[in-house]
Amino acid sequence: MLFEGGFTFANFVADAFAVFIFILWLWLFVTVAGDLFRRKDVSGWGKVLWVIALIVAPYIGIFAYLITQHRGMAERNDARSQAMHDNLRQIVGFSAADEIEKLDRLRRNPTLASAEEIHRLRARVVQ
Repeated sequence: MLFEGGFTFANFVADAFAVFIFILWLWLFVTVAGDLFRRKDVSGWGKVLWVIALIVAPYIGIFAYLITQHRGMAERNDARSQAMHDNLRQIVGFSAADEIEKLDRLRRNPTLASAEEIHRLRARVVQ
């Protein structure tokens, strides 16, 4: 307990805040470590140095990694999610040709979709 006096509201708030900060740090540590170990552009020695920084100075190491690598983290996360999305499309059997054929059937029946909507949907399928 942080304060003397047994179980008081101040002790409860201090303990809850400490638990919150620990969980926040753990989440950031897992995020940074996951990004670090998935990277292919950092050598093994670079990863070792980052891990040492994360162990020796946990908060400073995490904040330094986030400050210096934030843009790369976002790009790698986007690329990984796009790859997972494409992989899921292959597993499910999504085919751009099948979707374009469905859009052509919709175009033949103008009451279901307008030409602008067909073009918008076609652009999204081809993307």
